[in-house]
Formats: sequence, structure tokens, C-alpha cells
Amino acid sequence: MSAFISEFDLRARDDADGPTIAIKDSIDVAGYPTTAASRALSDAPAAIEHADVVQRLLDAGWRIKGKANMHELAFGMTGINDFTGTPLNPQDATRIPGGSSSGSASAVGLGLVDAALGTDTGGSVRGPAACCGVIGLKPTFGRVSRRGVAPVETTLDCVGPFAREMRILIDAMSAIDPSFDARIARRDAATVRVGIVSVVADEDIVKAVGQAVHRAGLASGDVELASMADAFAAGLAVINAETWHAFGHLVETGKIGADLDARLRMASNTTTADLEAAENVRRIFTAAVNRSLEDVDVLALPTLPAFPITLEAARAGTSVIAMSSLIRPFNLSGHPALSLPLPVLGSSLKAGLQIVGRKGADEQVCAVAAHVAAAFAQ
Repeated sequence: MSAFISEFDLRARDDADGPTIAIKDSIDVAGYPTTAASRALSDAPAAIEHADVVQRLLDAGWRIKGKANMHELAFGMTGINDFTGTPLNPQDATRIPGGSSSGSASAVGLGLVDAALGTDTGGSVRGPAACCGVIGLKPTFGRVSRRGVAPVETTLDCVGPFAREMRILIDAMSAIDPSFDARIARRDAATVRVGIVSVVADEDIVKAVGQAVHRAGLASGDVELASMADAFAAGLAVINAETWHAFGHLVETGKIGADLDARLRMASNTTTADLEAAENVRRIFTAAVNRSLEDVDVLALPTLPAFPITLEAARAGTSVIAMSSLIRPFNLSGHPALSLPLPVLGSSLKAGLQIVGRKGADEQVCAVAAHVAAAFAQ
């Protein structure tokens, strides 16, 4: 099935019977090629050793069930892949699964695995999580090892887990990050203060965010982050430059998908001046988020501004770049951010509630998410 590029059962011990997990195909698993779901890398040699996060999962008793499919070269928001197949959106098969960690979100949402690892450079964990109705965490930048993860050089990308339950997501984080304190992540979060960020998004989804915070009994107030739009644009400039640096040479192979070929060529036009301006915005926006988190413990806002579009609309050329307008800024700033399935009144689909915390406070983000999830379950 298209949620996986390859399926297998890898265990650290022959008698291991631990939870199951899928690994995005931009993360090395020894003995298997890391193709990033691209025809241009389909003849890549097998990885010689596991990425750090993979080895840590095995050491913790997790069973790796396969390499998860993805948007080609992790450079796209739809999850559509005409080479390896497009993963199914568990919420609605007619809609895009989101990218780039599409197979990871799909596999978790379909119940094929207990958890999955993805990577998030411009929303590529949180976006698919919101599309597919599962939980996805982007840790604080630099907190989780990226050794054995493509691209090698990045100022944005983070390895993060997907799960259907916060309990499992916390277990996965405990495995891949030796510094992660599960006791803090499981603490009662009833007294945290929430800043609800004013954003441009569908009215029903905006209302659902406030209703979720209220239902969880959390103290809240409104927060303005005036530089969100600038941070979104700056994040695009940085990801364009860094993706071109990592994969631009593959354009010459003629094996890149047509949509990706066009976007890589456009990314090549990013100038030094563009990057200098983006770095200035990074400093301004990071400081703004830090200031907002002096008065509250976490920020809350929608993960995506709208429900995911249909596969038909995406293939017809409907732009999806705005999908990342509320998630990409926190890649630029490096703050931890989690997407939790969010019920929306009058809709059979769940949206995403994004919870953003202070740098290094990934455990508190998880604790708040677990508290809100428990309120939904009542």
C-alpha cells in the first residue's frame, strides 16, 4: 500500500514485541536505500548504518515496520507522488494527505503502525497530521539528532513523531530524545496559561480552537504575532535555498517529477539578499514569540487555515502554499509545536489544534496536548 515504500519487521532483538513504528524515507535504516521517494534516487545504495533516531528506537524495543512514503525529496505540501504512489488520507480518501511526511501520517491514521517518524522543515509533520486526523510533533530545533537524515545541512528541519494517542507519542519522544523527560510530559497541565493567537483562517476552525481551550478549562487570552506573514515568507526563502543546495543537482538527471522540477528551478533563484532579509525576519519573529511566551505558557492556533483540498483540485493546479502559513513560521523560529486533532462543529473532518511552547519545553507542549485530548474524550 502507498503509505509505505517498503514493508519489513526490523527488531533489535529476535524476541522483541514492542510497539510498531514507520520511518520516513528521508531517514536512514541500515540495509535499505534512502530514496526520499524520488525516481532520481531510486538506485541509491543501501544505508550502511541506522540514523541515530532509528538506533534509539530499536534499543528502546520498538519494531520498525517499514520505510514510509513521502512527497518527493520532502519538498511539497500535498503528499501527491506519482512515482511511489499517493498515501491515502484516512479522514477522506478524496483529499490530499498533506506533505511531506504523507506516508507517516497515513500509516498512523490507518492503524498500520502505532507511531511513525517524519521530518518537519516547513510544517511537514504538523501539516499531514492535521490533514489525516492524527497527532504530530515538531520538537525544538536541534533537540532531536538528525544524524542519518536528509538533507544533511539545514537550519529548519526537525525529526518528529506521529501517533494516534499522546501516550504513544510521548513514548516515541522518550525513545528518540534521551533528554526528553516523560514525567514532565505526563504532568497535570490544568493550570497552564494559553495565548490564543489571532490568525487568518476559516471561521469555524478559529472558533474550534477557542472552544477546545475553553473545554479543557485552561486560562486564556488573546495574543498578536504581527510578524507571522513575514516569518512565513522568510521561511519559504530559507527552505528554497537549502533544498536547492541539497537536491538541485538532481534536476540534471531528468528523473524529478514535473511539479518538483519546476519548484526546484524556482528555488534556485533565491538570492543572498533574500537570505539576509530572511535571517533578519528570523531574529525579529523569534524574539516576538519569545516575548509572547513570557506572559503565557503556550500558544494555541489552528495548524492549517482550512481543511485540506481535494486531490482533484491539487492536480488541477490549486495552490497549496497557504497551507503552511500558520506552521512554517515556527520552523523559522525553532520553537516546539504540536498538532492535535481538533473537532469542528458541523464537520465530519477534524482540523488541527497547534500548540506552541518555549524552546526546550517540548514536554510542557505534550502535557498541554494530553490535557486537551483528555477533555475531548470526556
